[in-house]
Amino acid sequence: MNDPVDNPFLNARQVADYLDLNEKKVYAMANERQLPGTKITGKWLFPKSLIDRWVIDSCHSGMLSDRLIITGSDDPLLHWAVGRVGQELGAAGLVNYSPTDSRLGLSHLSQGYTDICCIHWGSAAERDLRHPALLSRYPAHKQWALVHAACREFGLLMRNEHHHLGQSVDQAVSLRYRWLTRQEGSGTRYHFNNWLTERGLTVDDINLVATVLTEREMAAGIARGEADFGFGCQGIAGEFGLAFVPLGRESFDFVMAQGVFFRQNLQQLFRIMQSPDTQAQAQRLGGYDLTDCGKLLWSGS
Repeated sequence: MNDPVDNPFLNARQVADYLDLNEKKVYAMANERQLPGTKITGKWLFPKSLIDRWVIDSCHSGMLSDRLIITGSDDPLLHWAVGRVGQELGAAGLVNYSPTDSRLGLSHLSQGYTDICCIHWGSAAERDLRHPALLSRYPAHKQWALVHAACREFGLLMRNEHHHLGQSVDQAVSLRYRWLTRQEGSGTRYHFNNWLTERGLTVDDINLVATVLTEREMAAGIARGEADFGFGCQGIAGEFGLAFVPLGRESFDFVMAQGVFFRQNLQQLFRIMQSPDTQAQAQRLGGYDLTDCGKLLWSGS
């Protein structure tokens, strides 16, 4: 009879024997998406090849991994830097950046679907309070680390002919002008809601024409003339040639499992983000401060 570990798929008991774990622990890790597996007719089944990769990926704090999946908040400078990492890696590895929003990205991270989630949640001055508080809502947060990427200016995005209106909130929010906003769960929507609340307003009080899923989608809509105003970072205004009125400063940070910090691909990304070329690109886009990029801010353990 063949040894169970020679089979392409293992059940929970076989995984427990293979990894020298308690079977209950295997079920708990599978339900928390810490082990790669799937439920078929109510029973867990684990591809052995993925279990082996999970073990290898866990060795040396993940330094041997050949891929890095990034999600969460959208940022044009990070898109630029990830493209350069991918060019350097060629066929030797994969770095992918697929933005969603801060909250959805954290959910993906907690389920093991991604390696890094980008977040920005409130002003830079409140980062050390608001970011750990946001992470604490997720069960896996004690295994996470928070690492600084950049500080960004956030504020009003608008068509260039409306730049003078950015100085007059009453005119900008009047119903004659069209607005785009991000979905709930994004750091940009969190900023925007707070900005409206400070003025005794809600999204029902403005001429909201659409909810968009990324900062780039918002900036593109304004640039095409489909809307007049939006809310976002200065970098996205610079990328699309939009006018911008700054309203504050935020911390754009990475959240990851603690071992991911030591991955070669991530350290390569930090190196590129700190390079003169990236500094020059940050100046072209506007509103970035890359001081302390790669600095560990917080660890759950």
